[in-house]
Amino acid sequence: MPYYVYRVSPQRFIKYLEHYDVYKEARNYARDLRAQQGVNDLDTIKIIFAEEQAEAEALLKAKREHQPSEDD
Repeated sequence: MPYYVYRVSPQRFIKYLEHYDVYKEARNYARDLRAQQGVNDLDTIKIIFAEEQAEAEALLKAKREHQPSEDD
């Protein structure tokens, strides 16, 4: 399964950037993008592991519940 790299805005708009078959390549690409971001760039660079692009986007859009930690 490929690793998809996305840019996610604070308003939860997602933009597909690239995909890789090897995690290390996706991680390095994401790290490079994060390093290039300016101080005022509030977008998040995310890596998603999924069967296909539509599944990756669904995972990004899914609302996740807060998981309480042991400290809560």
